[in-house]
Amino acid sequence: MNPVVERGAGLDVHQATVVATVRIPDDTGGRTAITETFPTTTAGLLTLRDWLQAHGVTHVAMESTGVYWKPVYYILEDSFTLLLVNAHHLKQVPGRKSDVRDSEWIAQLLEWGLLRSSLVPPAPIRDLRDLTRYRKHQSRDRAREVNRLHRVLEDAGIKLSTVATDVMGVSGRAMLDALLAGTSDPEVLANLARGKLRKKLPALRQALRGRFRAHHGFLIGQILTKIDFLDEAIDQLTEAIDRLVVPFEPMLTQLDTIPGVDRKGAITIVAETGGDMTHFPTSGHLCSWAAACPGQNESTGKRRSGKTRRGNPYLRTLLIESGLAASRAKGTALQSRYYRVKRNRGHKKAVLAVGHQILEIAFYVMRDAVAYHELGADYFDSRHRERALRRHVRQLEALGYRVTLEPAA
Repeated sequence: MNPVVERGAGLDVHQATVVATVRIPDDTGGRTAITETFPTTTAGLLTLRDWLQAHGVTHVAMESTGVYWKPVYYILEDSFTLLLVNAHHLKQVPGRKSDVRDSEWIAQLLEWGLLRSSLVPPAPIRDLRDLTRYRKHQSRDRAREVNRLHRVLEDAGIKLSTVATDVMGVSGRAMLDALLAGTSDPEVLANLARGKLRKKLPALRQALRGRFRAHHGFLIGQILTKIDFLDEAIDQLTEAIDRLVVPFEPMLTQLDTIPGVDRKGAITIVAETGGDMTHFPTSGHLCSWAAACPGQNESTGKRRSGKTRRGNPYLRTLLIESGLAASRAKGTALQSRYYRVKRNRGHKKAVLAVGHQILEIAFYVMRDAVAYHELGADYFDSRHRERALRRHVRQLEALGYRVTLEPAA
């Protein structure tokens, strides 16, 4: 059996150093391994690149170790065929990994073609992904601050959240600013309500009667200052993201036609998948890559727990949020699927099943550059008409009815 890669290298990446092993042919017709250690500074990585080129290396493999792989990958990506290997997949390959250097073991696996490369998108998508992920973290921080605001108001006996849907809305913010300015009269505070909230003035007067002290004012002032800072940061991130997604606007418009997916969700799908579906042969491959499909655990003919893998947390979170939204979209095939799965598997698995189908739809939308075509709420029943009829008849008979089916005119 001949090696798949004649001149390859394995890299064991650490924070301060990277250990590189090249495996190349020797004068006797065999293979020889040469190992060197380089610093992970830019100068050290450039020296590593020159050293690999001097040995005629064509393929380089490395583990995806935290964030330490990124500078190494970015320096080498234009000069070699790079394989970024999932550490979990690497551990599944049998061998004497504990008795050899990691870099040498990776080089051997690369030589015999036993490694699978992870998907690393091009630089524009990587930049977009950094921004969308950071915006997600800022949004979560803002939600935490709003929850802290609720707790402080409860401690002060202000029950504003029981009357107003959004404490940080226009009316709620005006009342909070008035409280910070020293106004404590419930009548005056309630009159700051705007829009539909003015219909609840009697309830507002009762909710705004509390024990608000200077201590609460200090805490709320700190919280509101941080919320304002986060709002500004989120707005700036959104502007930067909008500039980066200009080339993807047609794709975003088409993804936005999927029930449960808004513009922000469409941007996340493009950022996390790369938008290029040529990397995935089928929609099933994409869902498997995203860990949005059931796991495979079968032994002796028995199907055991099909728990999903962890996968990409940002994409998974988006799919669950979109699945929840689609389950409330009336008259859609996705809502129908939600209720079909929920009937036997429960709410959580039904939401994930809808998210799985949303990702499948997104695959075809991005691959074929088409908009989503709604199939209707009766799509699944119409595919298996007789089965649906029998199920509904059994349900009615179980309730004590005698059912006779007669076709409509």
